[in-house]
Amino acid sequence: MESIFTIVLILHIVGGTLGLLTGTINLFRKKGDANHKKNGILFTYSMFISGFAALILSFINQSNFLFIVGIFTLYLVSSGHRYLHLKPIKNKPEPKILDWFISITMLLSGILFIGLGISFLLNSDNFGIVLITFGSLGLIFVLQDFQNYKGNSKIENFWLIAHIGRMTGAYIASLTAFLVVNWHITNIALPSFLVWLFPTAVLVPFIVKWNRKYEIKKK
Repeated sequence: MESIFTIVLILHIVGGTLGLLTGTINLFRKKGDANHKKNGILFTYSMFISGFAALILSFINQSNFLFIVGIFTLYLVSSGHRYLHLKPIKNKPEPKILDWFISITMLLSGILFIGLGISFLLNSDNFGIVLITFGSLGLIFVLQDFQNYKGNSKIENFWLIAHIGRMTGAYIASLTAFLVVNWHITNIALPSFLVWLFPTAVLVPFIVKWNRKYEIKKK
């Protein structure tokens, strides 16, 4: 078991590091060109490896931290990737069973996170704030998924906006994991839940900015 744990941990670290590097490059460079797409493919597969590894490690170590990182990473990167295949055909999106499965899994996980978060807060554990925050974000994303799948989005290029938001969200998950593990190096005393929420607070405004820049409203 120890050797399996070591192998999975190495895969998680390598995948997360590569995802963090390629994600940072795509975050600050021109969107949509050939290099962006190549980096995006590498980012996607790296995050898949890191996410699956985190999920396995969470069950081995009974770690809430790795469970949240694993679920969110896999949901965001898989839905972000799938949205590139959901350009409307004859003005109507055609989601597959896989798309519904990804969203429903996040729906159930979001409800679980919120329930656990409430339980944590009732026991005076501030980590419940993290669980409720990420659970609520997950449910918001799932609501967007259902609207998009049914063709009810008010945005013409919903697939592009969703892709940008989900891939940036996956990057936030990777950066969050990196900061949570390495924050002690900074010698800055902060409650752990603030370290968890810091990347989200900093990068969500960028998602809002890019949405406003690229979205095309339906006539």
